[in-house]
Amino acid sequence: MSQDTTHSTPAPAAAGQAAMPGADGPAFNLIRPQPYADWAPQVDAATAAGLRQQLEQGAVLYFPNLHFRFEPGEERFLDSRWSDGKSKNINLRASDHAVRGAQGGEQDLKDLYRLIRRYAESSEKLVLSLFPEYGPHLVRAGTSLRPSEIAGRPVSWRKDDTRLHVDAFPSNPLLGQRLLRVFHNIDPQAPRVWRVGEPFGDFARRFVPQTKGMWPGQARLMELLHITKRRRSEYDHRMLQLHDLAKADLAYQANVPQQEFQFPPGATWMVFSDQVLHAAMRGRAMMEQTYYLSPKAIGDHTHSPEAVLSRMLGRPMLAS
Repeated sequence: MSQDTTHSTPAPAAAGQAAMPGADGPAFNLIRPQPYADWAPQVDAATAAGLRQQLEQGAVLYFPNLHFRFEPGEERFLDSRWSDGKSKNINLRASDHAVRGAQGGEQDLKDLYRLIRRYAESSEKLVLSLFPEYGPHLVRAGTSLRPSEIAGRPVSWRKDDTRLHVDAFPSNPLLGQRLLRVFHNIDPQAPRVWRVGEPFGDFARRFVPQTKGMWPGQARLMELLHITKRRRSEYDHRMLQLHDLAKADLAYQANVPQQEFQFPPGATWMVFSDQVLHAAMRGRAMMEQTYYLSPKAIGDHTHSPEAVLSRMLGRPMLAS
């Protein structure tokens, strides 16, 4: 097995965070504040290139002044009573014209749809304004409103998002597509508290040796049995194991180099959630937009999860 040698350079601590060095290294900061207060900012090419490099290397782009405004009456949706109680999120698929996971009267559900759709359109303007190169390779996935407090929610350890993890899906193989997410703390009073863990290359060196490849025919069988929506790649198989290994290891959760950051009311942040170790500790009333991004759009492949795993295992993780 070849060794990955990619490291991310720590930056000085910033306001709003508590840096926790852990047992293995110095404190670091992956939060990169940005000045923009418009969802379609005018950004020159050199600045955009710098932002793209930071994002692709594993930083969290943080927009403290980029606010998403309620229209009159929409504040009522901050209450968790609008959730149907079965799903943790009220969500909207890109091609749908009605929300899922919600309850309420006909007009309420229409208003919820308009609120969430407006956030989807705003976040897409932001991504395309900052990273126009992503446009031809970007697919809008789900948009959600999360109106319930995350702390204390009774879930299994695999679904416990208060544990540091990278995003990976058991039934929905991404086949190398990147997960770009735009979050917004829509709660007018309380911060959204995150922990952010060590760079992906360091994380992979800890856990990849514990992962296993698929046995012959496994991917095809899982697809035939509808365990997965499409045939799983070795990349998806390894990423899902990394997700589970990190969440199951309580010593790692406590001791890994990490930082805590409070995203204040009205703040927006953007991250590759398949690359950046993250955990949501406290907060409610958050909005989130997910995009699938083809790896063809990535300018710096050095730090991508697929590139790191391929270097470590000595072979491509995705079929050509």
